Amino acid sequence: MIDFRYHLVSLIAVFLAVALGIVIGTTALNEPILADIENQVAALQQDKRDLEDRTRELEAQLDTSQEFEEAVGPALVAGTLTDRSVLLVLTDEGVAPETVEEVTALIGEAGGSVSGVLRLQPAYTDPASAAALQSYVAGPGLPAGLQLPESGDSGVLVASLLSQVLMVPEGGPVPDDTAVSSVLAGLASLEVLAAESASVSPADHAVVLNGSPFEGPDAEQRNAALVALATALDAQGRGAVVAGTAASARPEGLVGALRADPALAAVVSTVDNVGTEVGRISTVLALGQESQGTSGVYGTAEGAQPIPPVPAAPQ
Repeated sequence: MIDFRYHLVSLIAVFLAVALGIVIGTTALNEPILADIENQVAALQQDKRDLEDRTRELEAQLDTSQEFEEAVGPALVAGTLTDRSVLLVLTDEGVAPETVEEVTALIGEAGGSVSGVLRLQPAYTDPASAAALQSYVAGPGLPAGLQLPESGDSGVLVASLLSQVLMVPEGGPVPDDTAVSSVLAGLASLEVLAAESASVSPADHAVVLNGSPFEGPDAEQRNAALVALATALDAQGRGAVVAGTAASARPEGLVGALRADPALAAVVSTVDNVGTEVGRISTVLALGQESQGTSGVYGTAEGAQPIPPVPAAPQ
């Protein structure tokens, strides 16, 4: 008869056979699997080395390209703004000081000068400031002889007031220095703007430098105030350029908002890569085009020209 011990030995033998089979099978399978994994790791390591080499090559090309642009920039813009003055308006804290310095330097290379630098504060576009602004510009903030449009929009009213005291109309009189000082001091007291230059005087052209797009539920209203300012400066003077980063060319950005309206895009030049040397060159060249009554869309966004037309060298 088959007793319990026989069953126990049989079961142990079966388990040992299964375990031995697993070990043998795993050993046989492990070698090709391990080899395949090692090959994949080696391929990934090589891809990583190739990408690092490519990154270094691209960085070297970028450095060379930037050096070239810095070298040829002054020659490209030379004479495009002879005896013209330019007001720089910074729309937010996202506009880097280096950008302001480099645009200023290129304007000088073009034969022009910067009449002043203004930086708008968050309250300028804040809907909560609308009542105070409207009350100020329509009352004590309005210099004698100036007339504002009939509008209930504080952004439109402030833009009109600033453009009338800060821009020199083509063939028209230069705004009074007293009016300039009065308006800027009043708006500074409301904490909606601040002068970042020793003095601010009326200019022929304006460059509106834009940083990051607005976010939040009031973004559209804030953007509308900047659009009103840019278009007012352009209409009152001899042309304006709005220059921002790639982010500003998005639908919610200032550059994007201007480009989305064909009527505005036809009169106010826009640049969407002012953070690069070529973008700053484009900004100054676009000012030269504005002085000739021509506006354009420049930069790297879809539908934009890489750079404005470069003036022919004098014979």
